[in-house]
Amino acid sequence: MRFRPRTPTTLLALTAAAALVAGPLAGAATATSPGGAAAPTSVGAGSRAKARVHNSGIATWFGPGFYGNKTACGQTLTPNVVGVANRTLPCGTLVKVGYAGHTLILPVLDRGPYSHIGADWDLTAGAAEALGITETVRIATRVVGSAPNTPTLGLPAVAQSATRSGGALAG
Repeated sequence: MRFRPRTPTTLLALTAAAALVAGPLAGAATATSPGGAAAPTSVGAGSRAKARVHNSGIATWFGPGFYGNKTACGQTLTPNVVGVANRTLPCGTLVKVGYAGHTLILPVLDRGPYSHIGADWDLTAGAAEALGITETVRIATRVVGSAPNTPTLGLPAVAQSATRSGGALAG
C-alpha cells in the first residue's frame, strides 16, 4: 500500500521532516564531493524557506553568455561557479539536486529561470556539467539547509581561498 498525501500542507510537512532527519546525513555524504556548496552545519527552523518546495522539476542551464555578470545574490558568474537559480527560494538556500545517479548540493545564487517552457530551476554551467546535464531535463530536488550568502558562494574551495588571499593561493 502506498501513502499519498492529500494536501500540499501535508506534503510540505513530510518534506520538512525528511530534510530534518536526512539533512545532517546528506551533508556528511557530500562534504567530500567536488564542487557545489559546503555541507550545511545545521538544519534548523530558521533555515526553512517560506517558498514552494518542489520534489522534482524541469531544469535548464545557463552560463557562457552571462559570465562576468553579477547574479541576483551578488556573485560574479564564471565557469567555476556551481549553483542554481530559483524564482522564490532565498539566496543561500541549499538544494540537493539529483539527476541520472548524480547528486550535488547547490546554493541558490540567482533568480530565474526566465525561459518560457515552464522550468523551475536554472543550473549554472558548472552545476550542469557536474551533474552530466546537457539539455533541459527533469531533476529531483530537496531543500536541505542554508548557507551565508557571500560573494564567493558557489565557488570551489580552491577558488574561494584564492579570492580571500587576493588572487594568490594561500598556503
